[in-house]
Amino acid sequence: MISTWGTAAGRTLRAVRGASAPTTYTLIVLCSLLFVLGPASGLTVAYGAGDALLAAQRAYFRHWGVVPADLFHRPVREALTPATALFVHGSWVHLLGNMLFLLVFGVMTEERMGRVEFSLFYVGCGYLALLGYAAANAASEQSLVGASGAISAVLGAFLYLFPRARVTSLLPFLFFLPMRFPAWVVLPFWAALQWLAAGSSGSGPGVAYLAHLVGFGLGFGYAWLRYGRERGRGGGPGAAVVVDAGATRVKSAAAPAPEGENQS
Repeated sequence: MISTWGTAAGRTLRAVRGASAPTTYTLIVLCSLLFVLGPASGLTVAYGAGDALLAAQRAYFRHWGVVPADLFHRPVREALTPATALFVHGSWVHLLGNMLFLLVFGVMTEERMGRVEFSLFYVGCGYLALLGYAAANAASEQSLVGASGAISAVLGAFLYLFPRARVTSLLPFLFFLPMRFPAWVVLPFWAALQWLAAGSSGSGPGVAYLAHLVGFGLGFGYAWLRYGRERGRGGGPGAAVVVDAGATRVKSAAAPAPEGENQS
């Protein structure tokens, strides 16, 4: 059994190292592993069940997530939480939605940027996106967790780097008929939905749409400044993506659910 697990792990590591986007795949594996081992998955018996499990989840989110009120009152102690929160997810739907976004848009973006630059870009923009949300909600005691700020930055960069990549869309008001649109149509539409949602969202638990918007703007701005002179070289057809009124994904997957802690 040990030998079998070792062989499987070795194959996985070799596949990641040999892939064209190792950082993207590593982030997906890491976030998934941390979620499964943490209390939010409900799979680890050490956290108990019922009220004990809920208490463990709240403590876990508060420890590793961003709590705006704590971040600005105890900045030295809480300074790393906008980075650690990028690897914590509040539910299965939250995790799967984010990882599918990252898989679809992260591979091509990482191939264009390179693994080192993409890694710094992902963590840096994700950190600033969560920091921006926290600054706008400085008195909030709600924990903020999730990678959507960083992944939204990937979407913004993808829009600039691959504006003509063909995106397959499922639109509810067209009876979910699959239609193909370029990224420059689909992703601004997604951003507009985030803007509308941010304006109508309350202060309680839910999806942190403002973090999405900040991340998207940071990603687009970074790509514009960094690759402005090279624009157009990578704008050909790209990965097939499915987008609905609330999410972007391959074939079918729900957007992060507005449940539990604030999720980005």
